[in-house]
Amino acid sequence: MKELISPEEIPRWIPGDLTLDSSSRGWEGITLKGYRYNELDVVIPEMRDFMIVVYKGGRAEMSRRGSGLWNTDIVEPGVMSILTRAEQSQWRWNSPINVSHVYLSQNTLADVAAEVVERDIKDIEMYDLLRAKDPVITNLAAMLEHELTEGEIGGRIYADALKNQLCIHVLRRYANIVLRDDRAYGRLTTTQCRLIVSYVEENIEQNITLADLAQLTQLPVFSLIRKFQTEFECPPHVYVMRKRLEHAKRLLSRKDLPLKVVATNSGFSDQSHMTRFFRRFLNVTPAEYRRSLA
Repeated sequence: MKELISPEEIPRWIPGDLTLDSSSRGWEGITLKGYRYNELDVVIPEMRDFMIVVYKGGRAEMSRRGSGLWNTDIVEPGVMSILTRAEQSQWRWNSPINVSHVYLSQNTLADVAAEVVERDIKDIEMYDLLRAKDPVITNLAAMLEHELTEGEIGGRIYADALKNQLCIHVLRRYANIVLRDDRAYGRLTTTQCRLIVSYVEENIEQNITLADLAQLTQLPVFSLIRKFQTEFECPPHVYVMRKRLEHAKRLLSRKDLPLKVVATNSGFSDQSHMTRFFRRFLNVTPAEYRRSLA
C-alpha cells in the first residue's frame, strides 16, 4: 500500500514560506498551516488528510487537473478550494498568493459523521473543488487562526468545538457518507468485548471514561454506547459502576482494610461516594455489608 502524505510533508511538493502552524498546539484531528507562495506548477501526491485551502491574499489564475482535463478559475481572498485525500492532482497558478490550509483527518470526519447520521461509517468521500465562496468555512478558518495566534484559556476545547462545526458543515455540503452494511451494525465483536472487560478490571481504581473505551475498541463514542447497550444490556457507566461495587465487596471481606482505602482502590472518589452507591444498588452501607459477612 502506498504511503499517504501528512500535512508536515506537504512543503516537499509545494515549496513556500510557512506563516502559521498549529502542530505544537495538541489539536486532535485538525491541523492549520499558513503559507506564502510564489507562482508554481506542482504535483500534489496522495494525501493522508482532506485539505481545505482558504485564500487570504493575492489574486491568481488557478488551474487544477486530476485524472482528466485541466479546470481553471480565478482565486482571491474570500474563496476556497477543497482537495480530497488519497488522490494525486496537479495545480498551477500564475501569481503569488497567501493561503491557509485546514487539514481534516479521515477518522475525525468519520467520527462526527457517525454521530450525525447515527450509523457506523464505512467511508467518507469528499468532492474536489477548485473554487467556491463559502463564508462559513472562511469564518471558521479565521477563528481557528485567531485561536492559534491569540489563544486564551480553554483553547484546546475551543479548537475542538470549531473543528466539529467545520466537520458538520463539510459533511453537509461537500461530502458523500458511505454507510456500513446493516448486518454488521449492532454488536461488538468478541475481541472488543474481551478488551472492555479486561480494561475495566485492570483499571477499576482509575477514572474510566467513554473516550477511553472508544479508543480501546476503535469506535466512535456514539457507536460504542449503542453497541455496548446491546452487548452488555446496560450503558457503559452502569457496567463500570457495577464492577466497582463487585471489587469493593471483595475488598470489604478483608476486615483490616479501612473503608476509605476500599473506596479509593475501587475507583470511588471518596468513602461517601462509595456509600451512596452501596445504598442505591445494594440497599446497605459498606459497613453494614462488611458486618453481614461476619
